[in-house]
Amino acid sequence: MRLTVLGCAGSFPGPESACSAYLVEADGFRLLLDFGSGSLSALQRYAGLHAVDAILLSHLHCDHILDAVSYVVVRRYAPEGAYPPIPVYAPSGAPDRLAAAYGQDDVSVSDVYQFYSLQPGTFPIGPFAVTVDRVNHPVETYGVRLEHEGRVLCYSSDTAPCDALLRLAHGADVFLCEASYLDGMDNPPDLHLTGREAGETATKAEVGRLLLTHLVTAWGSEAQTTDAAASTYAGPLEVVRPGSRYEI
Repeated sequence: MRLTVLGCAGSFPGPESACSAYLVEADGFRLLLDFGSGSLSALQRYAGLHAVDAILLSHLHCDHILDAVSYVVVRRYAPEGAYPPIPVYAPSGAPDRLAAAYGQDDVSVSDVYQFYSLQPGTFPIGPFAVTVDRVNHPVETYGVRLEHEGRVLCYSSDTAPCDALLRLAHGADVFLCEASYLDGMDNPPDLHLTGREAGETATKAEVGRLLLTHLVTAWGSEAQTTDAAASTYAGPLEVVRPGSRYEI
């Protein structure tokens, strides 16, 4: 597997990054995990406008889905003709949410996307064995575990600490984990992780490598987040950057 970070900013685009979007490749198949604000630009820069075979949207907050709305134009109105529908795995409200964001509640996007509703469990997408489970976030949100040829990538999505995340991350070679909050602040409960909590989860799950993402840099501190994660996780860790690639 190869992971390419397209966007990693938390909650809104930052000065150096689009919002959450991660391209995972294996056997020539490309799965896009989330499609947040601004990430369509990065998709063109690091892969290609049509370099996606399937999309998985972990939840329906804008910073994880909005460029899936812009992508409707890309596939519907291409000069060479409309592209066939691309599979989208997402919470059940995704068809209505994307259609409404496109501009009209009564206009479907079914000509662009073939939707599959996520439910906890394991299923195939291309060459990947995909396991999803509900995590601790105010809306229906799924953490993701991808397995291919004995290698494992876990993506936390947005979540506060929970048992489901521990199960998904258990033994993962790479744990792509959000770390939105700073410790010692009056953080809202049941919403996001701190760097310390990301590190604790990585340690409990015995992961091989921790990649921190979804930092809200305008309100936080990358250095403090990294130090907090390192205080609870002794393995290799780093904060991801747009364009970073990892072989898993």
